[in-house]
Amino acid sequence: MPSIRLLHIEKSYSRSAPKAVEDLNLEIEDGDFLCLLGPSGCGKTTTLRMLAGLEDPTAGDIQIGDRMIVSVSGGICVPAEKRGLGLVFQSYALWPHMTVRENVEFGLKLHNMPRDERHAVADEVMSKLAIVQYADRYPNQLSGGQQQRVALARMLALKPDIILLDEPLSNLDAKLRLEMRAELKRIHREFGATIVFVTHDQWEAMTLASKIAVMSAGELQQLGTPDDIYQRPANRFVAEFVGSLPINVIALSGAEKATPLQAWMASVLVELGSPVNVECVGFRPEALKLSHCDAAASSQDLPDRLGTIIDILPTGGNWIIELSVDGEQIFAITGSAPDFASGDTIRLGLQARDLHLFDADGTRINDVQPVLTQV
Repeated sequence: MPSIRLLHIEKSYSRSAPKAVEDLNLEIEDGDFLCLLGPSGCGKTTTLRMLAGLEDPTAGDIQIGDRMIVSVSGGICVPAEKRGLGLVFQSYALWPHMTVRENVEFGLKLHNMPRDERHAVADEVMSKLAIVQYADRYPNQLSGGQQQRVALARMLALKPDIILLDEPLSNLDAKLRLEMRAELKRIHREFGATIVFVTHDQWEAMTLASKIAVMSAGELQQLGTPDDIYQRPANRFVAEFVGSLPINVIALSGAEKATPLQAWMASVLVELGSPVNVECVGFRPEALKLSHCDAAASSQDLPDRLGTIIDILPTGGNWIIELSVDGEQIFAITGSAPDFASGDTIRLGLQARDLHLFDADGTRINDVQPVLTQV
């Protein structure tokens, strides 16, 4: 199967408006499950639509394998139906007057496949997606999850090498979304196709993708594995966007007088030998280790800090703990029931390796990592 390359892709809808996509360079390798992730209006769906052939870029090239399908400067634009891509929209777009079987066979019929062969292909795909028993029903007789499977089956029946999915799970309830995530993972494993999946849901991206491309304001912020995106965010935007509980961020400048927490963190960085251009420091809520004040000092390698519990919020399998540290709000999360109560003063432990350092532009400072890991 071919790889996909987007080279210096731009999309403008008017000269006065900001570019929807700006100088996007992205390579999607053969067999990847790539998620385009970002907030509404970041350009992720526009990027997918340009790849699919539903929109034309203002500038740039798109290449699939050795085949150039778009070159603005070269005057090349292969029509959508000749790109060999499978596309599933956010809306299922099923024909209401056709049965499930007729919907699944629709593309095959357009390709003039013989009837018996169409039936065999449709039966195979419907069986894999567990909808063969609904073959004679109409879309309005199916649940949302079943309709989603029919839309996927119609696309998979054509055996595309590349599958494009535009927020296909957003119309489903929580239980069905979980089931369909597992279904998509299985489809990727069994069919071996390259998948490009648009979502604003970070947990969909984290659980489904082999790689994630985080976008903001039409620009690519970071491309990496889910672990890279979460553990080594390229900039402050990625750090704050990814994570069901936002990362705690301590700004080291901007106020007329440093707070005690800012002064403490600044002194820690000096002791660690970190660069002088650190503008802010972030740490994930799960990195904080909490203990009672009368407990022994933690084994964390940064000096412990005292804080006051504001509230404890159970979420089912985890507990979110809201804290006040030197008058600033931060959050911790734990997987075991805490034996604290609101108003308790507790000890907070933190390791240097869990710190994320950013400069004034919000860019991650990478050269401090070897220093931190040696502390």
